[in-house]
Amino acid sequence: MEYISSPKNDRIKTAKKLTVKKHQKDAGRYLLEGRHLVQEALASGQTPYDIYATEKYVEDRALKPFYDKITQISESVSEHLSDTQTPQGIFAVMPRRAEQLPEPLSGQFLLLDAIQDPGNVGTLVRTADAAGIQTVVFGNGTADAFGPKVLRAMQGSQFHVRIVSAKLMPIIKALHRGGIPLYGSELNEKAKSYHSIQPSERFALIVGNEGNGMDPVLLQNTDTNLYIPIRGKAESLNVAVAAAVMMFHLVGD
Repeated sequence: MEYISSPKNDRIKTAKKLTVKKHQKDAGRYLLEGRHLVQEALASGQTPYDIYATEKYVEDRALKPFYDKITQISESVSEHLSDTQTPQGIFAVMPRRAEQLPEPLSGQFLLLDAIQDPGNVGTLVRTADAAGIQTVVFGNGTADAFGPKVLRAMQGSQFHVRIVSAKLMPIIKALHRGGIPLYGSELNEKAKSYHSIQPSERFALIVGNEGNGMDPVLLQNTDTNLYIPIRGKAESLNVAVAAAVMMFHLVGD
């Protein structure tokens, strides 16, 4: 097994670049960090290009089928590759694949309209996974699905749901053609309480930007816009919390 002790090693320099969107797209690969996330990726059937691990993890049971892809690294290399203050010491170079919508369109969808905070994005994906929603669409302006902070926040749920990055208007048109009810999230005079909508096996929910809400053009192209009645004095809910409430209601028991 090869051992790399210096962060200046060419392979390490290349791996470090795979935390940046431009380099990820050019290479078609990204760097995944953390034991849980690497294990989730491998358990989902994905094959890594390379695995970098400190002595603590080189004999990890989950890595045995990929022993020929493992390179042992020093703690200093681990710290260099890591995007966190306390690196776990295990990284995998994974394929960055572009997912497509299912054909024919069916099931339940969550659409993200310019959600910028990586923590919110990750929580939204995890909640969609927990609710049983099969597809999450990252619209323009939404934090990149392969960014280190988003990857950590998703906690492996990205391997359980289909993640599609696309402009939302063509997706909306496709959903309309497929006869899938499309709900926006907005408090206005025409909006309805989410309680008024019956759970369904087929629907799409759009949630909007943390500060500005949904794009007005998108709002005009939904079937119904929903709001959550607030009984206390809070002005609003965090987008991930609001989406969670609506997703679990729309999915039903």
